[in-house]
Amino acid sequence: MTSTEVVRQTPQQKTLAKLITDMTPELAKALPKHVAPERMARIAVTVVRATPKLAECSPASFLGALLTASQLGLEPGPPGEAYFVPYKQTCTFIPGYRGLIKLARQSGQVSDIYAEIVYANDKFKVTRGLQRNIEHEEAADRNNRGKPTDVYAVAKFKDGTTTFVTMTVNEVEAIRKRSMAANNGPWVTDWEAMAKKTAVRQLSKWLPLSAEFNSAVALDGTARTDVGPLVDAQTEFIEGEVVQSGRPEIA
Repeated sequence: MTSTEVVRQTPQQKTLAKLITDMTPELAKALPKHVAPERMARIAVTVVRATPKLAECSPASFLGALLTASQLGLEPGPPGEAYFVPYKQTCTFIPGYRGLIKLARQSGQVSDIYAEIVYANDKFKVTRGLQRNIEHEEAADRNNRGKPTDVYAVAKFKDGTTTFVTMTVNEVEAIRKRSMAANNGPWVTDWEAMAKKTAVRQLSKWLPLSAEFNSAVALDGTARTDVGPLVDAQTEFIEGEVVQSGRPEIA
């Protein structure tokens, strides 16, 4: 951190930065061995600098979100693995699309899992019935694909079978509007990634996934103020996302 950056920090940011540094030993206990606690601490300070309102949140809730991300092995910020979203004076934890995909692939239960956005000028066909299938071809002019119309998520199992769910943009938007971060945070800065994440969450209810993945989904939109193990995390649900029920298509 340069001297200029230090001068530009608000008192709240300086205080939070020190708390993050003090928490490094706890991060070391929580993080996977391949992630250095100093790196996660630097990322956390950068996140605060990029979103000054986080410094106005209670320090306990911010450190709780940081600990949750660390225990799940997800990096907050631009990579899109996790987001820290200020809601009133509370920092909430929101796993990102890349984070859920990362955890799903680490579970060993599926060989691949992904989601895609469909645009108005794409060719898109969904077949139901006994021969369930998705056909999606991007528009020839990739710079003029039109507006988003649908999103789908696909999981491939190790036995070669696949399963998928499809959602319309209207269905995604209905979920967004029920989120505490409907008009700020990743729903504004990373709409496509959040739409993909919504489809993956919809699909995940029918997949055999890891405890870490399930924890990330359970903690989506929550605030945490303890520094204990993830399984014993004391959280408060803050008007988080609501994902509609529904069954996937099996192919």
